[in-house]
Formats: sequence, C-alpha cells, structure tokens
Amino acid sequence: MSELVNEISLVEEPQETLSMNPRKFIMWLFIVSIIMLFAAMTSAYLVRRAEGNWLEYDIPSIFTYSSIVMVISSLTMHWAYLAAKKDNFSSLKIAITITFALGAVFLYMQFQGWVELVKENVYFVGNPAGSFMYIFTGLHGFHLISGLIVLVFALVAAFKLRIHGKSLNQLEIAATYWHFLDILWLYLFFFLVYFH
Repeated sequence: MSELVNEISLVEEPQETLSMNPRKFIMWLFIVSIIMLFAAMTSAYLVRRAEGNWLEYDIPSIFTYSSIVMVISSLTMHWAYLAAKKDNFSSLKIAITITFALGAVFLYMQFQGWVELVKENVYFVGNPAGSFMYIFTGLHGFHLISGLIVLVFALVAAFKLRIHGKSLNQLEIAATYWHFLDILWLYLFFFLVYFH
C-alpha cells in the first residue's frame, strides 16, 4: 500500500499551459512580420541615402495633418473599447464608425500627399528619396486598408451584439491592430522628417 502511495506522490501535477486566442496569436505574428518589413525598409533607406544622389524635397504638410487624424482615430478606437466593456452598444457602434471614417480620411489625405509630391516633381522613379516616400506611404496605406476591413467585421459584430463586456476578443484584435498602425505611421512620419 505504501508503494502505491509513493508512486502516486511521484506523479507530477500537470503544469498549466500558456494559452492565447488563436486569432490574437495570428494578429501578433502579422504585426511582427510588418515590423520586420518596415525595419528592413528603413534600414535600406539609410543605406541608400548614404550613397549619395539623394534629391531633397519638401515633405507635403498634409502628411502632418494626416498624422493628427490617425492619432484621433486611435482615441476613438479606445473609446469603442471602453464602450464595449460597459456594454454601451450605441457608443460602441458610433466609435467604430468614427474610427473607420477617420481611417478613410487618412487614406484620402495620403493620396493627396502623393498629388502634392507630383506637383513638386517628386515621382516614384528617378529620385530615390521620393521612391522611398511612395513605398513607405503606400505600404502603410495597404496595411491600413486591412485595418479598415478588420473594423468592418468588428462593426458588423457590434450590430449583432456579439461584442460586449464578456466578449471582447474581436474588438481587442481590431483595437490592437489599429493602435499598431497608428504607432507605425507616427514612426514612419518622424523617421522621414528627421532623416529627410
């Protein structure tokens, strides 16, 4: 009998495993891959700039204003999260809608920035400095479009009352990705202003 007790005592208690929502895990993998992409791009920018043949130009002021729009959109996204935690469904829907609208305004302003670059005779080809500007803003714009799609799904879920204080995963994913896109844009904007 004592041998049986000894054998039972030797059996280890199962360790608690770390777990994460699979969608959140995928989102974080996606964010890490985007960080790696832009880290490589900014490194390439610095290397290419050091080689010379770098034509200076003025960064259109609309990029400053679009940065402000992006920061405001992060605030409205946070408002959506707080509303969901309190089961304030009308505020949740309004906040997500405003965030989406601000994201669309940001994209429009980025396009207008390209129009201003063309007016300054800064094109995608012929000027490495201009090429990087188009690539950075274009890649960020592409990822922002994916963020807008995520927001649409969150808005639909909000209307179906699937986002609430006890079910925040979908909104947390949307909010985290949106805040990341905001931080990424601010990084790119200040990088381009400082190293221009």
